[in-house]
Amino acid sequence: MDFKKETNTKTHTLVVLRHGESEWNKENKFTGWTDVDLSARGIEEAKRAGGLLKRGGYNFDIVYTSVLRRAIHTMEIVLAILGTEPMPQIHFAWQLNERHYGALQGLNKDEVKARYGEDQFKAWRRGFAAQPPPTTDEERQKELEAITARGAKLEKVPATESLADVLSRLLPYWQSDIAPRIQEGKSVLIVAHGNSLRALAKHLEHISNEGIADVEIPTGNPLVYTLGDDLSVLRKKYLE
Repeated sequence: MDFKKETNTKTHTLVVLRHGESEWNKENKFTGWTDVDLSARGIEEAKRAGGLLKRGGYNFDIVYTSVLRRAIHTMEIVLAILGTEPMPQIHFAWQLNERHYGALQGLNKDEVKARYGEDQFKAWRRGFAAQPPPTTDEERQKELEAITARGAKLEKVPATESLADVLSRLLPYWQSDIAPRIQEGKSVLIVAHGNSLRALAKHLEHISNEGIADVEIPTGNPLVYTLGDDLSVLRKKYLE
């Protein structure tokens, strides 16, 4: 991906972080909006992420996270390690939730591949427009109750989502809430999920519908964007 050349104009830093490994990541299950927590490895990944950010001298004015516990837990670990004083503003946004995988949630990925075939599996997991089969009304109601209990202003849970759907619900929140804060000069951290961060990367980096299939966001590894004043990407790097 070719980014704009850096000029002498003002630049901004945005850090994005996928949560550490979850219990269902470990079990190779489609997770989506199922509210599972971090695995033991995921906790260590979150600690490592916090350490990388601390050694890099990063401090944040505002932190955005989803309303799913694996992202929230990761954020809490990172902020505890950073020891930021005063604490940054924290915003919980369902728009940053993982993609809803519909009826695939809770199923083992290898078993889904064996049942439906490689092509369908890839379309559901990595494609831009393909939606998995929808989940039940009963399951969506349970998810809605769990999410609204955390203060999320959400009237209904999607039955299923493509990556295109994730981008459609994330982009208005990015434009109304996150982007203006970055342009104001605030230091921003986003702790979210593989697919919500892939959707954001697609927007920021102008990745094609076909090219996004090859983009993978690793768990627990801070990704630092250097953005121009128009929020065009000048550079990106993973902390090591």
